[in-house]
Amino acid sequence: MKDAPTLLRDEAQLHAFVDGRLDAHGRAQVQSRLDADPAAAAQVREWQEQRDALRGLHAGLLDEPVPTALVDAAQQLDRRNSRFGRWQRWGGIAASLLLAFGIGWGSHGQWRAQQEATGPVAARARLASTFGQEALVAHAVFSPEVRHPVEVDAQQQEHLVQWLSKRLNRPLKVPDLREQGYELVGGRLLPGAKGARAQFMYQNPRGERITLYAGALDAGGAGQAAETAFRFTSQGDVATFYWVDGGFGYALAGKLPRTSLLALSESVYRQL
Repeated sequence: MKDAPTLLRDEAQLHAFVDGRLDAHGRAQVQSRLDADPAAAAQVREWQEQRDALRGLHAGLLDEPVPTALVDAAQQLDRRNSRFGRWQRWGGIAASLLLAFGIGWGSHGQWRAQQEATGPVAARARLASTFGQEALVAHAVFSPEVRHPVEVDAQQQEHLVQWLSKRLNRPLKVPDLREQGYELVGGRLLPGAKGARAQFMYQNPRGERITLYAGALDAGGAGQAAETAFRFTSQGDVATFYWVDGGFGYALAGKLPRTSLLALSESVYRQL
C-alpha cells in the first residue's frame, strides 16, 4: 500500500496534468499511468469536465479587465504590509471552485458599495442575480461528478433534510419530482456570498441531472421578506430559474430547454 506522502504526490501530479503544468516528459509519464489505471483515468476525466464547465461559465469574465476597486484595494494592502509577496498559484479543481464562488462574492462586494446609490429595489435585484449565478456555478461543478455527486445520498433523506435545515437555520423541504421523471440523488452543503447554501440533486433515467439550490438572502435591511417572480439566466449550456420567497432564495439549474426548466421550477415552487 502506498504511504500518505506518495498518495499526495500522485494526486498533485494528476492535478498538474489536468491544469497543463507538466512538461512533455511529465505528461508522457502521467499518460502512461492513466493508460494502465482506469480508476485514475476516470478521476482525471471528472476533473477535466469540471474545469471545462467552469471555464465555459466564466469565459467572458476571464477577458475582462480587473475592476478599478479591486486594483485600488490591492495597492492599499501592498502599501500597508510590504511583506506581502506574489500570490502563489492555486492548482487543481478545488481552487477553481473557490475562484468561481469568489466571483460571486466579488459581485456582492460591488453591490454593497453601490447600494446607497442604486436604492433598495436595485439592491434586492442585484442580490438575487448573484444568487442565481452561484446556483449556475454549483450545478456546473457538481453535476458531472460520478463518484461523489452529493455528500448525503437519498437513502438518508431524513438525515439530509435535518442536517441542512439546521445549517441554514430554516426548515427545508425536498420537492418530489418523480412525476416529472426525476429521482432524488441526494444533497450537499455549500458556501455562498451570504452564508450557507443547500444543493439537492435529481437525476432522470437518461442520467440527466438538475439541482435545486437554496439559501437565505439578506438585502441589508432593504426588504428581507421581499418576493420576486421567476427570473431566468444562463451561461453556456447551463440555465436556471431563480426566485425569492420570504427572504429565502431558490434556484433550479440544469442543461434543459427553457420551457422544460420552467415547468419543473413551477412544480418545485408549488411544493415549497
